[in-house]
Amino acid sequence: MDDKDELRRRRQAIRLWLKGVSPSQILQRVQRGRTWFSKWRTRFQRRGVGGLRSQSRRPHHRPAAHSAQTVRLIVRTRQRLGRERVGLIGPRAIRRELRALRLGKRLPCLATIKRVLKAKGLTASPPVETTVYRPLPLAHLSGCLQAMDWTCRYLEGGAKVYAFHTLNLHTRACSQTIAADKSTATVIQHALQTWKSLGIPTFLQLDNDAAFNGGYKVPRVFGQFVRLALYVGIELIFLPVGEPECNGDIEQFNRLWSHAFFDRRHFATLVTCQRASPTFVQWYQTQYAPPKLGDRTPQLVHRAEGPHRRLTERQTAQFPKQLPITAGRVHFIRRVAPDGTIALLNETWRVGKRWASKYVWATVTTHSRRLDIWYQRSGQHQWRLLKSVDYDLFETIAHRQPAFRQ
Repeated sequence: MDDKDELRRRRQAIRLWLKGVSPSQILQRVQRGRTWFSKWRTRFQRRGVGGLRSQSRRPHHRPAAHSAQTVRLIVRTRQRLGRERVGLIGPRAIRRELRALRLGKRLPCLATIKRVLKAKGLTASPPVETTVYRPLPLAHLSGCLQAMDWTCRYLEGGAKVYAFHTLNLHTRACSQTIAADKSTATVIQHALQTWKSLGIPTFLQLDNDAAFNGGYKVPRVFGQFVRLALYVGIELIFLPVGEPECNGDIEQFNRLWSHAFFDRRHFATLVTCQRASPTFVQWYQTQYAPPKLGDRTPQLVHRAEGPHRRLTERQTAQFPKQLPITAGRVHFIRRVAPDGTIALLNETWRVGKRWASKYVWATVTTHSRRLDIWYQRSGQHQWRLLKSVDYDLFETIAHRQPAFRQ
């Protein structure tokens, strides 16, 4: 928009010029140069009074702008993906579909697709990310790391269906079990199936659900699932209580399953959902490209990373009926309470008010019967041992079987 004083000077100069005043006198009165006066006199001669207003500086031609045909193609692809029974509808999924059309140099980038979707009102609000530092297992551990979680949905008749998911955080390969409950038996069934297909991990991170940790009644409880993990040589990592965002990768996978599969169909019974679930797993493993893998699929990356140490049927058949506590480690990431304490396995341990609201890493080493509590100020600082105390488990600790030693 023109400055009022500037527009007034232009009009004054033209009025004086029309009255026959010399250019030198005009410039002296309006306090401008000869180039300025020549420009606006030419504009006035060509367009009249309207020419004295500044023209838009917006370029008449934008080489990077895509044609209306490309915009329609993006919108139609988004709409078509929205009608599919399995799949995603975001910018990456759209670009993957457009790449299959072999558009070559006309293939729009992700930024362009996002702008088109935003302009057409086809985007969702991004999630709000936390800025609080806490130790991330994937950033500190070496070896295969998996994440496990469950989510539930309602069938048409009102009954619940539970979907158990385990994700290899390196390859993004997944395992799924659809069940009618979330009992410890169901968790164990899903875990055994996962370790046969994806392999036995070095670490497994999960939340503090009673089906995972053994319940909330008995102090120092080692439930059947914890005992099973120790028996096969897995170190469990229990994430902070009540903070599902700490297990963000598997939480995102749960939402992916819901958006790309469950919400697109209508299931009347558990059996129909169980029969259809392999469709989602097949699509995810062979067609979907997770953002952290670029354009590669989980199946491709998982095969390339192999070989994986898988659980066999023979090993499963040789499990003892009563699982002992086996030599190994169980980890807990906890946020220190205002009174300076943390809770793990139904017991409270004092860390110190100095560490209130900070995250600490607690490790129970079963064979040495010890609890160690560590603190790291940031990702650039070294770990500091805050406390090391005796942790008696009141039963014999079994040696790990040779087949499960890593």
